[in-house]
Amino acid sequence: MRVIAGRARSLKLMTPPGMETRPTTDRIKETLFNMLQTGICGCRFLDLFSGSGAIGIEALSRGADFAAFVENNRAAAKCIQKNLEFTRLKSDSQLICKDVMAALGELEGGPPFDYIFMDPPYGRQMEKQVLEYLSDSSLLGGGGTVIVEASLETSFAYMRDLGFKIQKTKKYRTNMHIWIARESEDDNVNSRVSG
Repeated sequence: MRVIAGRARSLKLMTPPGMETRPTTDRIKETLFNMLQTGICGCRFLDLFSGSGAIGIEALSRGADFAAFVENNRAAAKCIQKNLEFTRLKSDSQLICKDVMAALGELEGGPPFDYIFMDPPYGRQMEKQVLEYLSDSSLLGGGGTVIVEASLETSFAYMRDLGFKIQKTKKYRTNMHIWIARESEDDNVNSRVSG
């Protein structure tokens, strides 16, 4: 696994030992960042369930101003720390080795994030817990986007109940990325008019 583009381009990243983490492949990562395009430059990026930190590191390499990494697994957190040091991107980052919900509480009240990416364990509805928290949180900035990496079977039917909308879905062979934003007043008015 490597950094695809930017300041740390082509540098190889360490991955945590064992099978507890599920690294995003370089091909899927490249597709994700091609879809982000120029929005990443100058942004604040939050990488939840970080694993090796490859997604947040890619964001930093491509010009994000700041990235926070949240990873509960100590071995994986050490791997993120080493990857940040190796890529020389540590000064623009924060690493929190805690449960995701506790980490969100710790970050609350700080500057909001433009992008919140999460790749939680499949089949445990952890993405729903995070989205429930974010629905009433200042962590997601105005116009901010949540990107969830999930299994193809994961349901997001509850989005509107939380005040979110799905902007787009990108399906791969075994998983997908869901792009989520807050519903605006305009969306609510349009749905009432068309409904």
